[in-house]
Amino acid sequence: MSFPITVTERALKEVKRLLSKENTPGAFLRLGVKGGGCSGLEYLMKIDSEPRQNDLIVELDGVLVACDAKSAKLLEGASFDYTGNLIGGGFKFNNPNAERSCGCGTSFTPKSVQG
Repeated sequence: MSFPITVTERALKEVKRLLSKENTPGAFLRLGVKGGGCSGLEYLMKIDSEPRQNDLIVELDGVLVACDAKSAKLLEGASFDYTGNLIGGGFKFNNPNAERSCGCGTSFTPKSVQG
């Protein structure tokens, strides 16, 4: 499986800035999904230093990005972007697998899987 998420240049630039402030050897960007939020699933973005056995890992412009295999299925084809706008700025996921997203954009309901 190829890496499921496209990370924009703007997001990589901001992640590099955060990693340089973190100053933790082996630190990388973790993207994923966890249960919670007002729509059922919540997007996950954090600086991590503990790889997991089922992680998909890619190096993008010198930045290691990890996503666990379960999250990868829900984020297939998604993009991860950053905007410095004062209103509504920050990191954002654009996920084609979301049937519905909450108003703040941090959680979503996945589209039903047709069998």
